[in-house]
Order: sequence, then C-alpha cells, then structure tokens
Amino acid sequence: MDILKNNKLLFSVSVIYILINVTLIYFDIYFGVLIPFIFLIVWYAFTDLKLVFLTSIFFTPFSILFTEFVPNAPIDVSIPSEALFAGFLLIFILKFSIGKTINKEIIRHPVSVAILINLLWIFVTSITSTMPVVSFKFLLSRLWFVVPLYFLAIYFFKDKKFIKKFIWAYIVAFTLVIFYSLYNHISVGLFVKRISQSVMKPFYNDHTSYGAVLAMFIPVLTGWLFMKKENKSFEIINFFLLILFLFAVTFSYSRAAWISVAAVSVVFIIIKLKINRYILIFSGITLIAVFFMFQFQILDSMKKNRQDSSGDLEKHVSSVTNIATDASNLERINRWNSAFKMFEEKPVFGFGPGTYMFQYAPYQMSYDRTIISTDFGDVGNAHSEYIGPLAESGILGTLTFLAIIILTIVTGIKIYYRAEDKDMKILVISLLMGLITYYIHGFLNNFLNTDKASVPFWGFTAIIVAIDLFHEPKKLSQIDNFSKV
Repeated sequence: MDILKNNKLLFSVSVIYILINVTLIYFDIYFGVLIPFIFLIVWYAFTDLKLVFLTSIFFTPFSILFTEFVPNAPIDVSIPSEALFAGFLLIFILKFSIGKTINKEIIRHPVSVAILINLLWIFVTSITSTMPVVSFKFLLSRLWFVVPLYFLAIYFFKDKKFIKKFIWAYIVAFTLVIFYSLYNHISVGLFVKRISQSVMKPFYNDHTSYGAVLAMFIPVLTGWLFMKKENKSFEIINFFLLILFLFAVTFSYSRAAWISVAAVSVVFIIIKLKINRYILIFSGITLIAVFFMFQFQILDSMKKNRQDSSGDLEKHVSSVTNIATDASNLERINRWNSAFKMFEEKPVFGFGPGTYMFQYAPYQMSYDRTIISTDFGDVGNAHSEYIGPLAESGILGTLTFLAIIILTIVTGIKIYYRAEDKDMKILVISLLMGLITYYIHGFLNNFLNTDKASVPFWGFTAIIVAIDLFHEPKKLSQIDNFSKV
C-alpha cells in the first residue's frame, strides 16, 4: 500500500513538473530542465556537502557566462559554478544563524587574518565607492569565492584524501576542455596564433586566463610524479597529463603563462637550495639598483624591439619586451598608467572595488592610447592584480592583498622545511609553486573575479593553511564542528 502511495506521489510530481516545464518552454524559458538538478543539489547539500562541493569544482571548467544565454542580463556570472558557490555562501551564513562558529585556530591563522582584513577593506571602500552598486556586487562575488573555497574548504581538507579529490575534480574536467581547445586549434593550425585566443571559448574567456590556469597546475602534476603511487597506471596517467598541460600552455600563446612557468622554476631552485634570505635581499636590491642605473639603456633596447606577437614561437617569446609596436603590451601600459593616475586622485579609498573598467577612460593619455584602446574604456580591467586594487581600493587594497600572498608563501615554505613526510613536502611545495605562477602572472593580468582562476587560487591557499593547522595529530579532532550540517 505504501509503495502504491509513493508511486502515486512520484507520478503526481512528475506530471506537475512536465506541465510547468512545457509552459516555460512555450514562453521560450528553458531553465525548467534544471529544476530536478537543483532539487538534487539541495538534497545533497543537507546529506553530503562534500559531494556537492566536489561537484561544483568539477563543473567550474565547464561553466559558461550567463550572458552567453541572456545577452542583456543584469548579472554576468558563470553558470552553474558561481550559482553553486553562492549557495555555499548561503549555507555558511545559515550555519552561523543556528549557532555554528568557525574554529578560532582557523580565524587566527595569519593567512586568514590577512584575508579577513582584505575583505573588510573591500567592504569599507564599497561604502565610499563612486559606484556603490558595482562595488557591493564585486564584494558579494569575492565572498562567494573566498568563503566556500577557503574558509569552508579548510574543514574538508583536514582529510588528506579529499585534497587529492579536490585537485583531480578540477584537473579531469579541465583536461576535457584542453582536448576541446586543442581540437579547435589543430583544425585550423597549431601555429595560427590568432585562433589561439578563442579556441577555448565559451568555457574560458581568452587564452590568457586559460594559460594562467594551465600554469598553476603544471607544478602540481610535476610534483605528483615524485610522490608515492597507488598503482602504475596512475603514474602513467599523471605523466601524460603533464605532457598535455605543457603542450597546451605552449600553444596557448600566453606569454604571461610562459614567463610564470619559467620564473617559478627559478623560485623552486632558490627554495630547494635554502639560499640565505640576506643573500636574496641583497641580490634583489642589487638587481633593482642595476635597473635604475641602466634604465634608459634598457628602455631604449625594449623600444628598439619591434617584434610583434607571432605564430612563430621564437618570435612570440621575443615580442614579450616589445613596447614599441606590440598592441597588447602597449595597451597594458595604457591601463597601468590610467590606474596610477586614478590612484593619485584617490590614494586612500580609491574609486571603489570593481569600478576601474567604468572609470578609467578619462585617464587615458593620447600618447598612451593604442589601436585597441576605446574612447569609453569599456574593454576590460587594469590587467594587474596589484595595480588594479590601487585604483579601486587605494593603497590598503594592494597592501592587504600582498599580505595574503606573502603570508601564504611564508606558511608554505615553513611547512616544506619542517615536514618529515616526503609526500607532504612535495604536495606543499607543488601547490605553493602553482600559486606563485599566478602571483607572477598577476603582474600582467587579473582573473580573481572569475571562477576559473579563483577555484585553484583560493583552494590551493586553503590546502596549505589546512596542512599547517592539521600538521599535529592532536589538532585533527579540534576542527570538526562547523563542517557538520
């Protein structure tokens, strides 16, 4: 009898859903097909939160901007990943409402403190913003990345196996996007540079964001080659994935990605050799002094370089220092100079988080403008994770972000030097090197307003902090409360 009642209920619900969906389709609304999946996600959110979290990570490389479906939509978020992260933010808030608290060890960790101060300053400068609505939207999007991918994820990462699940969830999905991109590229020609900027669409905006994420995972895949393997087949898969990622980053034609991968190799050698910090500081000061002593000769040499970006890999590398004719390089300088002028006008509070792209147009100088500049300044951001915040949130916007980076590096190196377990050392240094590729990339681009880069950026940071917090066995039992629904 109970089975009959259950069947009747299931039949009734199915009929109602079909009627609703048919009505929506009649009015050209096709999102009704997602209703069962939404109910499924909500169900698992209360029964298996970790599974929903991994699902959101897996779908991130496949997510597509909402404006691809609705061109004039008032919001421009990635579907379904950002919707899922927003849901995690809501769950996090609900947990607080029922009396859950974040463990004090997590809050007191130096990296967490830096993140909280950065978020607080973004909130303050959103209040003082020249465009408060834009700034509070920016703050909201930053929260739905940081809260799930850092604060909530730390609880999940106390399980070492879950760390690998997190990384592999992204890698597996991203690998499919890589095959899709390479197929599109090869169909036209690998050495046809112009097509490299769009082969990854609609999943990634352009070749620079695609290249940045590729660069972040290359050190991780490299490190895993030296870790203990559960079986031989995993080692073979790991090796071929590394080759695939290296091949993909090469033909992404992202010069910033190439620079970051090359530079992080030098950083790794420095950390591995435990070069004295005073020697590094002295070397850094010497390099800066040499630059200023010979700055005119260096700039003159760069201006004489007229090699534009090219399908020829050697020539494309050579174009990195071309500030005479390369439109991409020149437009970056235009954006940076505009940001500096904005900073000079509002050095403390800035123009407001997320407002640069709406405000920089009047600050473009005629001698800085390029063939890809626009009168309205409506084609993007400041192209720097460090200069952009100067214009948007003032000096503290950049300093608080730099604090997150410096403290993450210090934490990672500290764990690497003290860890006795070889696999743990390799894991930490691999993740740190992956993050450093983005720190370097951040001088030339900024993608932390996107889900594609935010997932590995905040996720890798959370893993390093989780390892630091849970390094001693006695700490494992202390940080349990909040992650239980």
